[in-house]
Amino acid sequence: MTSTNRRAYGVKGAPYAFLLPAGVLFLLFFALPIGYAIWLSFHKVQVSGLGLGSGARKEVWAGLENYTDAVTDSELLDGALRVLGYGCIVVPVMLGLALLFALMLDSEKVRLAPFTRLAIFLPYAIPGVVAALLWGFLYLPDVSPFHFVLDRLGLPQPDLLDGGPLYLALSNIAVWGGTGFNMIVIYTSLQAIPAEVYEAAKLDGATPLQIALRIKIPMVAPSLVLTFFFSIIATLQVFNEPTTLKPLTNSVSTTWSPLMKVYQDAFGKGDIYAAAAQATIIALATLLLSFGFLRAANRRNKQEAAR
Repeated sequence: MTSTNRRAYGVKGAPYAFLLPAGVLFLLFFALPIGYAIWLSFHKVQVSGLGLGSGARKEVWAGLENYTDAVTDSELLDGALRVLGYGCIVVPVMLGLALLFALMLDSEKVRLAPFTRLAIFLPYAIPGVVAALLWGFLYLPDVSPFHFVLDRLGLPQPDLLDGGPLYLALSNIAVWGGTGFNMIVIYTSLQAIPAEVYEAAKLDGATPLQIALRIKIPMVAPSLVLTFFFSIIATLQVFNEPTTLKPLTNSVSTTWSPLMKVYQDAFGKGDIYAAAAQATIIALATLLLSFGFLRAANRRNKQEAAR
């Protein structure tokens, strides 16, 4: 091989050399675990006799048995319904606040914008478990300063960790922690809009409210789609908040959310095969919902572009 050919080969192979470390990490810590989980989901443990002695417990092919048990498991289905109700509160409130804060920060009359932006984003930097512990302290009637103030004022003291208010308590933690991240995404898109667009709108007599509704929001629609996409995935994977609040209340069961059910079956009951099937179903549901939403959003964008 001549020196010219070696240099040409080196230039062509350089991109693959840069991608190799990321590819190896992706294979080891993402693709292989997923493949192993899928492999486990098609197996089960067969117990012979009393399950004692060598060979009494062996791994056998189960086919779709674990998947059939998962889709007919009432605890898993109830957890999915609870997460659906939780998501109906979290997603619209969180994205609505994120859009509102982003529009306010993008206003010409806003003061202390850097400090305000940091203050709104800061809760996102706090780990989810720590945030749940902080809010759990504020929710717990015996130690909550809010309950103390309400008691002094002679006002009702609702128990946010019991019954229906529990959904609001959990949703508040997610909204408090996630609004800042979504706000930064939307705010960044607003900053990318050319100033000439605003100047033209002002020359046409548009008010700040009209500019926000007719120019800013439509132009940051891709960012809204992206944040909605991330929010759906985070909602379907809710685990930290209910798990952290569980010791504080009897209203949160060990299977409150689908991921908690997976964790309980895998590490509580020791049935990693059923847990693998449930995790695979949750992953497929997340993939289908995300793909369907993105496809619908892309179709709508094409229709608007065609107009």
